[in-house]
Amino acid sequence: MSKGTGAARMRLLAGALALTGLLGACSSGSNVPAPAPTPQVPPQVQLPEPAQPVPVEDGKIRVALLVPLSGPGAVVGQSMLDAAQMALFDVADDRILLLPRDTGGNAGGATAAAGDVLEKGADLILGPLFSPDAAAVKPMAASAGVPVLAFSNDWNIAGGGLWVLGLQPQEQVARVVGYAAAQGYSTFGVLAPTTPHGQAVVDSLTQTVARTGGEVTKVERYTPGQTDVTEVVKRLSDFDQRRQALEEERAKLAQLAEQGDGAAKQALRRLQNAETFGDLPFRAVMLAEGGQSLRELAALFPFFDVDPGPVKFLGTGQWDEPDLGREPALVGGWFAAPPPSARADFEKRYEQIYGQRPHRLATLAYDATALASVLARGSMDDRPFEPHDLTNPNGFAGMDGIFRLMPEGITERALAVMEVTRNGSVVIDPARETFETQAF
Repeated sequence: MSKGTGAARMRLLAGALALTGLLGACSSGSNVPAPAPTPQVPPQVQLPEPAQPVPVEDGKIRVALLVPLSGPGAVVGQSMLDAAQMALFDVADDRILLLPRDTGGNAGGATAAAGDVLEKGADLILGPLFSPDAAAVKPMAASAGVPVLAFSNDWNIAGGGLWVLGLQPQEQVARVVGYAAAQGYSTFGVLAPTTPHGQAVVDSLTQTVARTGGEVTKVERYTPGQTDVTEVVKRLSDFDQRRQALEEERAKLAQLAEQGDGAAKQALRRLQNAETFGDLPFRAVMLAEGGQSLRELAALFPFFDVDPGPVKFLGTGQWDEPDLGREPALVGGWFAAPPPSARADFEKRYEQIYGQRPHRLATLAYDATALASVLARGSMDDRPFEPHDLTNPNGFAGMDGIFRLMPEGITERALAVMEVTRNGSVVIDPARETFETQAF
């Protein structure tokens, strides 16, 4: 099998009970299943302290894994290490030598870890997790000619031999807004924090709506960590203007009713319990938030006469939480996220092996490690991570769906549109299965 094309014909198939695992490029070829060994705990990778020198000319392909195993993010880092070990066990490539190192969750620790693995002949670096850590490692790896697949989603550090594997808010917004536009929604509002992420959401919304012929009618921003965003939601909904319009409408109808107008009397009765009058400035609103902050934010909208149903709430992958439907205002909302089917199988197997659920970001480490293994397996030499191999336009299939590394250093993913229900989220528009055609 020639270099590059071998990876282009492999697919990753994850079984719920059988450990399979061939992560490779997505093409029109058929899936190639792997043998199904009995599930067992992958061998644990020992972290050398201090790291011992190893011979470089031993036929091994060294893949470094830089994650926080102490300090901030240690729980995430351990879950990523566990997932990477699963990937190695699934793909079972003896040529790959994993070099896990603790970054401590800071740039200093990351550079020390990178220096160590580069000295030991690392051919590829997976990680670090945090953007400042990845930015610190980038020039060191570039100087050594070693590519970096960072787990950050900070597009600002992408390029120059570093790819960011984290999900990009821009493509999530484009996906869900494009779908909403196809369903007839044409006026949009957005509520976002004054952060780079929030700005990316606003910019992507504006660009996508312009392409679909719609209009962004309301944009409101708030300071991250702001304890009370009541006034922000109030402004977004034009509540004061619509309340004033209600008073004016009641006064007009009352005058007509006094003159004996029966229709005016009926209309006045219908407005007896109303809080506002007139249309909202939008039919769909994007909330660039997640977690508890999202729940608190969404709960404010009904107080200002913005209810789900007449208004469609939209979100990003930050909404990808199993219990989001506990907030009634979010039920029926749409968001874009990786297709959940493969990840569900991964989570089940992970829990069987390690006795606990993986962190949501663990799939990034699994996919990156499996990708490295498949590229190494499909290579006829000891340089399997050249840019043209990593940026195969057919992409690769992983636990978060198909993805491909773009020349500019970001990762493009095929996303599904999900709808929030009281019992979880369901797919309402599946992710595409190939990169051959472009779609929202």
